[in-house]
Amino acid sequence: MSIVELRVPTIGESITEVTLSQWLKPNGSIVKVDDALCEFESDKATLEFPSEAAGKLIWVAKEGDDLEIGAVVAKIDTSVAAEEAPAPVAAAPKKETVPVAEEKKAAAESYASGHPSPAASKILDEKGISADKVSGTGKDGRITKEDASKAVAPEQEKAATAPQEAAPSAPKAPAARSGSFSRNERREKLSRMRRTIAKRLVSAKNNTAMLTTFNEIDLTEVMALRNKVQDQFVAKHGIKLGFMSLFAKACAKALLEMPEVNAMIDGDDIIYHDYADISIAISTPTGLVVPPVHNVESLSFAEIEFAIKELADKARNGKLTLEEMSGGTFTITNGGIFGSMMSTPIINEPQSAILGMHNIQERAVVVKGEIVIRPMMYVALSYDHRVIDGSSSVTFLVKVKKMLEDPTLLLMDL
Repeated sequence: MSIVELRVPTIGESITEVTLSQWLKPNGSIVKVDDALCEFESDKATLEFPSEAAGKLIWVAKEGDDLEIGAVVAKIDTSVAAEEAPAPVAAAPKKETVPVAEEKKAAAESYASGHPSPAASKILDEKGISADKVSGTGKDGRITKEDASKAVAPEQEKAATAPQEAAPSAPKAPAARSGSFSRNERREKLSRMRRTIAKRLVSAKNNTAMLTTFNEIDLTEVMALRNKVQDQFVAKHGIKLGFMSLFAKACAKALLEMPEVNAMIDGDDIIYHDYADISIAISTPTGLVVPPVHNVESLSFAEIEFAIKELADKARNGKLTLEEMSGGTFTITNGGIFGSMMSTPIINEPQSAILGMHNIQERAVVVKGEIVIRPMMYVALSYDHRVIDGSSSVTFLVKVKKMLEDPTLLLMDL
């Protein structure tokens, strides 16, 4: 018997541990070189683990296990593959006929067939639907997030198609409402990403002198600008002009004018940056991620919009690479898309500041002695007081406010 041990590979400098989120090949199955055996969930991304040898797969770790880099995940018995390989013969063997239907079926099958992606798996679990009841439309038959969203539980499908039954002759006691007085509980292990998020948030609260300052922005001129140029913008660039690119551009300009807000502490040193890599908070089924858009100060509005869209699509499909998740000198988070009126965002370490956008509300405000209705947004800047003084934080917000209330200052680089 010849056994090959498969170990957790080195994924990144900062990653010391991963979680085995799911097996893609059953225990005892025959696998080939480069077959994807399982998926690892790291602090930042989900990765497939390919086989390094051909033979019989022997599981060592279980789904949900936390594994250090270098830990044994599985073993491959290569002698099984050797035993099952056809031996050379002098005479040509008799040709065995294989039904065409079975041959096509075998060719179409792959390790991914019938397996849900991490996002799809979560949706199916919430619906209580087994993966083997869902047809996958993804690559090699993989069950995608869209497949899971469209899936209907068997009992729901049966109820929808079942004919109306005749009313019973004798009255029955009313059934208890579904969920009434329920005392059920369930326990689930935190995902690796959720555990990482929890550690980082607690670390930011405990290790920074975090304060938050607030202001409000009248978005009348920004909204008028967007309405005026939106059709032309879409026709030329193929993407809409959103609020995020305008806010990112305003923040990038203010960051270069106030380098302390764009700085970070490293031991006894402060690192200043002459560029603005702005991390954009993106909500995904597994948690919040903050990939950065690099050199925002040098990008056009269309380039910023395309960069944000690409990162958001990759994040929600679990396709972000470790390089795309790394870096950033400042963060913007938009709780307004969920209806948030005001909040105090937590700093994304090792950065020193984060801007929180919120819901746009029409409110009565006084402009030049008159009460008028304007689209207003509260903005919040959480900052590390070890690096940024209170006056600097207020000045930064005022600069962003002025550029957005009069976009010509932003467009003319004034």
